[in-house]
Amino acid sequence: MAKADKAAAIAELSDKFRTSGAAVLTEYRGLSVKQITALRTSLRGNATFAVVKNTLTELAAKEAGVTAFDGQLVGPSAIAFVDGDPVEAAKGLRDFAKANPLLVIKGGVLDGKALTPEEITKLADLESREVLLAKLAGALQASLSQAVYLFAAPLSQTARVVDALRAKVEAEGPVAAAAAPAAEAAAEETPAEAPEAEATADVAEGGDES
Repeated sequence: MAKADKAAAIAELSDKFRTSGAAVLTEYRGLSVKQITALRTSLRGNATFAVVKNTLTELAAKEAGVTAFDGQLVGPSAIAFVDGDPVEAAKGLRDFAKANPLLVIKGGVLDGKALTPEEITKLADLESREVLLAKLAGALQASLSQAVYLFAAPLSQTARVVDALRAKVEAEGPVAAAAAPAAEAAAEETPAEAPEAEATADVAEGGDES
């Protein structure tokens, strides 16, 4: 490989290390081109599976500040550069390795932290981001429904009370209207009784004088 081509390859790998959220180093000795193609297809959307040259990858990793693969870049190497959900990528690699034992997961790096093969398996056992988001959405929906119920129940009760009071007022309205003229008539008759009281007082005074 020409010097310029090596420099370009190193720069490309270094950029992948920097821009990927995670990377998993594998050994693919004995896998066919068809099997590697199938693995790439299964990882699509979450990771890019690239066959790499050890020397160039070691230089690129060093340039990108990745030390997780130090001493492990031996034999036929391929790296899954994860740019999607790392859990889904780990699941894809784990499941493929179970069906194709010739794929060996050697280690990885996630957000700058080195991962052992065992830790990658544990990562694969976690729930994916989509599942977690779905559960979170369900929990939020349940909480929202409960909150709506708690607020709606008192409001509906208040509405029933208001409707009952309105019905009562409408029912008693004519009675109150009929009682109003009678009250006014009683108020008008009260002043008319005053002269009779005064006359009685005059008679009483006259009787005392005789």
